[in-house]
Order: sequence, then structure tokens, then C-alpha cells
Amino acid sequence: MPDFEIEEKYLNNNKNATVCGVDEVGRGCLFGPVVAGAVILNPANLDYSINDSKKLSEKKRLDLALSIYKNSLAYSIGWIWNDEIDNSNILIATKNAMKMAVKNLQIFPDYVLIDCMKPDFLNISGDGIVKGDSKSLSIAAASIIAKVFRDDLLIKMSEYYPGYNLDKNKGYPTKQHINMVQSLGQTFFHRRSFRIKNGKR
Repeated sequence: MPDFEIEEKYLNNNKNATVCGVDEVGRGCLFGPVVAGAVILNPANLDYSINDSKKLSEKKRLDLALSIYKNSLAYSIGWIWNDEIDNSNILIATKNAMKMAVKNLQIFPDYVLIDCMKPDFLNISGDGIVKGDSKSLSIAAASIIAKVFRDDLLIKMSEYYPGYNLDKNKGYPTKQHINMVQSLGQTFFHRRSFRIKNGKR
């Protein structure tokens, strides 16, 4: 389970500092945007039931997202659409989504913790944490709000593209999704740079 120990190492040097967790969802999808979440938790009001979004039920993620919105010092979402992903690449797009999320925070952070990625592209002190969403409460909180935002978006978009089962696969390359792309073709929101061959991405 994630905890606040990594954040406390930074806060011990400056009690007035703020530490932001950042994480992304949708990097491996065939459809839609890559989405990043950024969260500055309130050290005086921590919820230790926060966990990696992939390990939570849909209801638990939603409940925790609402708690994060209410109790955190700051939070934000950034996203980059499929056309920009195709025009650059998924790594650049992911970094740009993270930049957007951090830039739009209500409080600019002193330190940034990112899941598996160094924060040097943000020009903010901090660190990249391997499996950070299972170690850092701040990163896990960011993963939750990013996933809740993106899942809700894909559920709404599934109404306009009913043949692709987006409300279930959330744009990921499931066997059914790949079969539907091969049968119906790509929509405007599919990532054309993500080639599908022999039933695989």
C-alpha cells in the first residue's frame, strides 16, 4: 500500500513546502487521449485507503476521487488528444499532458513525484519513483483522478461509437476492440500511429 514517507522526506526540509504527485492513464490505448493527474495532498488530512487506481474497484475509485477533490490542497487534470499523439509520439504527449496538469494546479508545487519518469522536463525538483503509484500516496491520488476522468470520458464517447465497446475496454487494445477496429475501421479518435497487426497492437 502507498504511504506518505517519500513526501515526508521533502517536507522535513521545509514544513511549508508542497509536494505534488503526478501519474498518467491511457498511454497504451488505441483510442482517445492520454490523461495526466496532478495532486497536492494535505499532509494534515491524509486518506490511507488511497491506492494504485488499477487495484481499486470503479466505485472505490470514484469515492476516493471525490474525497481527493474535497480534501487535497490542489489537483488538476491534463490531456493530449490522439492527433497530437500521432504527430509527436506517446512519450512526448504524456510529458505534455503532465506539464498541463502541473501548470493548472491551484498551487504551484515545490517538488514533484512522478511514476517511473524523472521530472526534469517540468523544471521542478523531485524524483521519478519506480512503481510510484503503489508507494506514494500523492502519485496514487493522481492516478485515481486521472483514471476517473478518462474512464468517464470514454463512457460518454461510447454513446457515439457504440460498435467499439469503449465503455468496457476504455480504449485499451482488448481482443474485441482490435477485432472491431479491423472490422469497422478507425474512428476520428483512434491513434493511427498505433499499428495493429495480426490481432495485436
